[in-house]
Amino acid sequence: MSDLLDELLSKPVGPSIPARQTDPDRDFTRQIEVNGDAAEVTVRGPAEMDPQGSAAACLKAQGLDPAEWEVKGFRSSEWTMPNGSTGLSTRFSFTRNANAQRGALDISELLQAVETYEPRWPAGGLPQGDHTFVVALGDMQFGKLDGDGPAGTLQRTIDCLNQAADLLEVYRRRFPIGHVHLGWLGDHVEGFQSQGGANAWRTQLTLTEQVRLTRRVMLHAAMTMAPLAERVTMAAVPGNHGEAVRFAGRGVTRYDDSHDTEALISVRDALELNPELYGHVECFVPDTDELTVVVNCSGSVVAHAHGHQWRPGKHWEWWRAQAFNKQSAMHQADILLAGHLHHEFVDTDGPRTFLQPPAMESESTWWRHAKGTTGAPGLIVAVTRDGQVPVKEVVR
Repeated sequence: MSDLLDELLSKPVGPSIPARQTDPDRDFTRQIEVNGDAAEVTVRGPAEMDPQGSAAACLKAQGLDPAEWEVKGFRSSEWTMPNGSTGLSTRFSFTRNANAQRGALDISELLQAVETYEPRWPAGGLPQGDHTFVVALGDMQFGKLDGDGPAGTLQRTIDCLNQAADLLEVYRRRFPIGHVHLGWLGDHVEGFQSQGGANAWRTQLTLTEQVRLTRRVMLHAAMTMAPLAERVTMAAVPGNHGEAVRFAGRGVTRYDDSHDTEALISVRDALELNPELYGHVECFVPDTDELTVVVNCSGSVVAHAHGHQWRPGKHWEWWRAQAFNKQSAMHQADILLAGHLHHEFVDTDGPRTFLQPPAMESESTWWRHAKGTTGAPGLIVAVTRDGQVPVKEVVR
């Protein structure tokens, strides 16, 4: 073509850009899929990369210890990358070492917070009075790795119970308190039945370890409160996570068949071995095939339910429906303690009071990803007499 034609057809073509230098952190593509004790890791990148090292880094990035996993097989292929260099794709099949313990948690270390406590017995006899100091807590979901995990939840539960015991002495300056009542409101264990067992991989403790923690925390509470009043009561109700058995993901045995309540029954058995110290401590769970239990606390009938029986915000509708049945203990209830929804909520309707303590676990990671908020864990303490609840406080 002529120079004139070339000039008229010319266009401002951009300058050529040299191929960029490879950056492993940007050029590697990593994919991981974990199913129980098996994992598939695929890494793609330049041929000079270290595929097994990259796969190990991928495991570590997901919170897994590469030392607990071993390669059982791999498949590798090469191709030409857009810049002309050779790329490498390798898929590794890992299995968890047989001697690797999921979460590497030492249950004995977790229990030290409980076992080192020494109860304080008053020299002048057990305090008396006509008011009840109520402690409401639940949703520890021991075993779950979310947030600060089982160790954090355990330490927080022990700390809050100890703080509640200290607050009792503060409130005793205003009210003659002769009765301490603890309401254990369910979901004390994470279990493996709720959500069809979908959270099993994220549960670091075995079921027996979860129940053992619950049992010993309840025993710590009994030993802590026993010297502080002439009457001490504890009540526990079943939560959805504590269900012992489900069939096909939904069907249950009896409604009272629960690890949440069986833990308290075991504590009751232990306390009865020493009636001299713990003869004034009583434990209550729901009757056969029931989900609720009531306790008379200085003239206030205190009802306990986990809270999975009603939709959020519908506690009054559920309570009214239960109270319509004159054979139901809810017919007489002045106060309803419930958990399940993991946040603090206090409500009143005429003379009746609804108290919902926050969860003791630090967060639900699923909820944080979905809604953005973490937990605000703690328990609720209250003082009651004759249906009145003049004091309510959150302990964190």
